[in-house]
Amino acid sequence: MCKKMLLMGLMLFVAGNVCLGSVCAKEYPTKPIELVCMFTPGGSMDLWSRMVAEIAQKQLGQPVVVLNKPGATGSIAAADVISSKADGYKMLFLSNFFKATTVKTQKVPFDHNDLVPIGAMLEYRHGLCVRGDSPFKNLQDVLDYAKKNPGKLKWSHHGRGSTIHIIPLSIFKKAGVQTIDVPYKGGSEQLMALLGGHVDLSSNVYAIPKEHVKAGKVRFLVWYNAQRFSETPGVPTVIELGFPEIEKLATVVIMYVHKNTPPNIKKILVDTFKKIYDDPEYRKAVEKIGEMARYGTPEQCEVLVKQAEEAGVPIIKELGLYLEK
Repeated sequence: MCKKMLLMGLMLFVAGNVCLGSVCAKEYPTKPIELVCMFTPGGSMDLWSRMVAEIAQKQLGQPVVVLNKPGATGSIAAADVISSKADGYKMLFLSNFFKATTVKTQKVPFDHNDLVPIGAMLEYRHGLCVRGDSPFKNLQDVLDYAKKNPGKLKWSHHGRGSTIHIIPLSIFKKAGVQTIDVPYKGGSEQLMALLGGHVDLSSNVYAIPKEHVKAGKVRFLVWYNAQRFSETPGVPTVIELGFPEIEKLATVVIMYVHKNTPPNIKKILVDTFKKIYDDPEYRKAVEKIGEMARYGTPEQCEVLVKQAEEAGVPIIKELGLYLEK
C-alpha cells in the first residue's frame, strides 16, 4: 500500500513538472498579450506595432494590445516590461541602439540585460528633412548656413542617444558647426514642429512625413542608410557625402521579452514572429508604411547590438554624451 502511494506521489510530481514545462507551453497564450510601444500614438513605430499586433493575434489566437509608453528614448517602456511578470504576456520593440548607446547616455533604474531578444523585424529608413519651401536644397546648404550663423540652426529629433540623435550630431561635429537640437517625444510631434516652422530641419524616419513628401510639403536632403531609394532617387546618402562611419549605424528594431520568460514560451514567440515576418501581408504593410523589412534571429540580434555598441559608443563619447557608470 505504501509503495503504491509512493508511486502515485512520484507520478503526480512528474506530471506537475511536465505541466510547468511543455504542456503549459502548449496552452500559451490563454489571455491577451500586451505589446509596449516606446513612442507616442500616430508615429511610425506605433503604426507598425499595431500592424504587427494585428497579424500576431491571428497567429497566437489571442488579442495583442498595443500600449504606448513614450519617454526617455525607450527607457520608460523597457522599465515597464522589466518590472512586469516574466510570463510572455508583455513584450516590446526597441532598436539595437537602445542597449548599445541609449542606456549609456542616461541613468536608468534597471538592468537592460533583463531584456532578451526574440527577433529583429525592421530596419529604419531615416534621414534629415526640411519643409518643401525651405531654402536648403542639400546638406551642404545646411552646413554653409550653420557655419555663417553659429548656434542658430534648429533641428529636431526624438531620442537622446538614438541614431536619430547621434547621427546628425556626428555630422555637425565633423563639419565643425554649432547647432541647436530640439528633442520631442515622437516623430509625429517633430513633423508638426517642422511644418509649423518651429525648427529648420528634422532628423526623422521616412514613414512619418511620407505622405507630406509625396505632396511636396516635406523634402529629405540626405539618408542615413547605406543606399538610395527608388522613390527619392535624387536624395544621396551621408556615406556618399563623406561620412562613411555612418554606414555602421544601421538601426534595426528588435522584439524583446523579460529574460526570465520560460524557454518554451520564448520558443513559441520566436517561431510566431518568424511566421509573421514571412507573411506576405507583413511585407506589404511594412512597404506601405515606408520602412524596410529585415529579419534577425535572437542570436543575430545580439550581434546587431554588439556591432551597434562598437560603432556607437566612440561617437557618444566623442560627443560628450557618455555617462560613466
